[in-house]
Amino acid sequence: MRLSVGTIASDQDETEQFGEWLLKVCDGLTCDNMDGESEICRQGDIVTPSSDQAFDELVHFSYPNILDNMSSKDFFKARTILALMLDIIEEVNNHLMTIIPGGKKLYLSSDSICMDKRNMESQLDLYDPKLLNSINYSTLPPHKLILKVGDPVMLLRNIDQSSGLCNGTRLQIRKLGNHVIECEVLTDNNVGHIALTSRINMVPTNETVPVRFQQRQSSIIVSFAMTINKSQRQTLFHVRLYLPKLVFTHSQLYVALSRVKSKRSLKVLLMNHVGMSANSTINIVYRKVFKKIEF
Repeated sequence: MRLSVGTIASDQDETEQFGEWLLKVCDGLTCDNMDGESEICRQGDIVTPSSDQAFDELVHFSYPNILDNMSSKDFFKARTILALMLDIIEEVNNHLMTIIPGGKKLYLSSDSICMDKRNMESQLDLYDPKLLNSINYSTLPPHKLILKVGDPVMLLRNIDQSSGLCNGTRLQIRKLGNHVIECEVLTDNNVGHIALTSRINMVPTNETVPVRFQQRQSSIIVSFAMTINKSQRQTLFHVRLYLPKLVFTHSQLYVALSRVKSKRSLKVLLMNHVGMSANSTINIVYRKVFKKIEF
């Protein structure tokens, strides 16, 4: 459905073939192994060979002439770089931050243990603020939030749903105050609206976090790049998929590949994975999951 919108007649055959291939990736039908991990070969015209210049090419494809387009509202809203892990995302974001002119502003979070029954008294001394600051969690901004005017950012919490300020909304920074950050909305029905964000209290609810704690920080994160999971439900016009590591969850590869409206808008950078050919990667699909779904 995403591919069919706006397709011109000359691209119809290519679009249909790409769509059929995507559905096979989704269903785990692109190889002999029909359940679990399997090696698949990418379509050659969407794969960028690994090289010393590959990372710079990745940035150029996603954000061409970035300095000339900083003031364009449409430039950041439908393009991104997708990757698997937070450390990879941070690497990409930091690289692009160095390209953006202007001074940085640092916002530090205030982290503390929640005083409730879930936390034993012994944990209050064990988890000091420095240790809490080091926890890197996907639904929380970093302890050291470094921003520049012009950076694209993403909301990590529902701030004002009536105004479209929801988890996943993309914005661009206009002003950096000591306590308030002024942003312009880039997506959905409120494009161009001005939003003000400040520090709020956030408590992660995932059971994998070893202790229940509270972070006070602005609920945004730099989003030149985002995780594949965070891109779900989004339609993008330019996507660069950066895979220095292999996917590790069910349908993760399909989610990344299917964000675009055109095959020409997608490029994939595969690093040299041990024991695999240059244009191959792993796809993970557990087909037994489909047997439990009723339509």
